[in-house]
Amino acid sequence: MIFISHTAKDKAIVEPIALRLAQVYGQNNVFYDSWSIQPGDGIIDKMNEGLTNCKFFFFFVSKNSLQSNMVKLEWQNAILKASNGTAKIIPVKLDDCMMPAILLQTLYIDVFGKGLENSIRQMIDVINGTNTFSSHNQIYENVRAYITKNSSCEIIIEFRAETYMEPISRYAILIKNEENDISITCESDSIFSQGFNKNITLNNGLTCNALAAFTTRATSPGFPFKVKVTSVTKIEFIGVMRAVSEKEFRMIPYLIN
Repeated sequence: MIFISHTAKDKAIVEPIALRLAQVYGQNNVFYDSWSIQPGDGIIDKMNEGLTNCKFFFFFVSKNSLQSNMVKLEWQNAILKASNGTAKIIPVKLDDCMMPAILLQTLYIDVFGKGLENSIRQMIDVINGTNTFSSHNQIYENVRAYITKNSSCEIIIEFRAETYMEPISRYAILIKNEENDISITCESDSIFSQGFNKNITLNNGLTCNALAAFTTRATSPGFPFKVKVTSVTKIEFIGVMRAVSEKEFRMIPYLIN
């Protein structure tokens, strides 16, 4: 049995994957709530039945699913089965969420970074045992952003190096605000540089603006780079990036408190 653990908020991307797996392995061999749980069925009973027969548990990890108590119950039970050697848990990352600490040692399939078709191919390979699921297919992100929302017009962003020192502290805060509506100050360093870049096109095709913030020191564990962003109207926040080379920036995970 293949178990698809997800939240309803992510169905738009999860359902095409579930349908593809059902085409390959048969609908009866894929536990997916849309066809595995029918009106009148006990949800918990059906979920337990699916978990009992589960050999491959695909946990679709996203900001939405990490806030779902039902999904949390599913993947925690799956981890118990995995520890007994009766099931294999495979996280499938859907967005730039922060992976739960207990799953950090588990290789994951990266829909967010690698795309849908590549990820479905990896899922099929995992099930068939012809596993192309290797560590070079994903990137460990040492730097993460922790965001405190003081109001709709003010946020604090703390860039932390989780494990080791990052010598380059150049960051971009992606927003929809115009330059005359936004400002940035540094909370951690007396000297820092800033800038504003207009009409940045991201890999997903989205166009936005970017507030640049950087300092000459390294970002080290215990010594984060911290900035405050304020808006005259309302901050329209999209995401955060960091420089990984002279000409390349990469999206990093963030957590909003």
